[in-house]
Amino acid sequence: MPENIHPASASPRPSLHPPREPYRTLMMAVPGNHKVYVEECGNPDGVPVVVLHGGPGGGCSPGMRRFFDPSHYRTILFDQRGCGRSTPNASVENNTTWDLVADIERIREELKIDKWSVFGGSWGATLALIYAQAHPDRVKNLILRGVFTMTKAEIAWFYGGGAGAFWPEQWRAFSHMVPKQERNDLVAAYHKRLFGRDHAEQTRFARAWAGWESQLASINSNGQRGSPSGTYARAFARLENHYFINDGFLEEDGQIFRDMPKIQHIPGFIVQGRYDMICPPITSQRLHSLWPASDLRMVTHAGHALSEPGITEELVGIMDGLITA
Repeated sequence: MPENIHPASASPRPSLHPPREPYRTLMMAVPGNHKVYVEECGNPDGVPVVVLHGGPGGGCSPGMRRFFDPSHYRTILFDQRGCGRSTPNASVENNTTWDLVADIERIREELKIDKWSVFGGSWGATLALIYAQAHPDRVKNLILRGVFTMTKAEIAWFYGGGAGAFWPEQWRAFSHMVPKQERNDLVAAYHKRLFGRDHAEQTRFARAWAGWESQLASINSNGQRGSPSGTYARAFARLENHYFINDGFLEEDGQIFRDMPKIQHIPGFIVQGRYDMICPPITSQRLHSLWPASDLRMVTHAGHALSEPGITEELVGIMDGLITA
């Protein structure tokens, strides 16, 4: 087992870099009648890093640009199929993990990048690991946060009552959206309604699905974060549910762990909130134990969200540290 497991640094860490706008944006047509929004920020001649957002279905936000020193990094962000500024919105047609991996490669080739750093959290960490295992020769290093590996156990934790044992009021509201006889499989019960013919019902269940996750994202939210907008929630919930009901389109349960030997040599950082209710620390611990080149940073007072102060500071510190490494 790797020995470089330690609490996140208690010393002062760099803050987010100033807000900035992209210097280039494009809508890239990809197979399957999708168009993917891509943006580049920072230094056009800098060290390339691609940012993989969460969800599936979360989309990128301007705040994600601020983790990277614009004088050093050429930062590439994109909205995955069906969400954010990509079109068609909320579409699950031709939308699988392997379509997204292929899109990442298309973006790399379009931008004429040989190797890049890959930065992702939650589902973005899942996708980063799968991409690296498929294209290890194209990955310089991995920077992961709040690791999720698309296993049945992780889905069962969040949609089968594990997290609900800590947040019973929120769990009751989420689970009681469907009849009692369907509560033994909430992913399937919500799937029926998120993909039904009634658009109003789709939106109502989408907001409940997205709201359940949003309420548990931050250690400071106390389960009281606001309900996401209907447009965002519909894309997020439909895409996330689509991926979960299909087991992430992976060959077998635990495929990421099975394939860790393919990326043994790639350096990586794992930043994990100690009180992450969405992606519990045990997954990051297991991943780290199979990855000798990884450095696990456990942030003591933090949950899942990228915006958690300890998570933010640790990630910015890692990216700044890589400049002089």
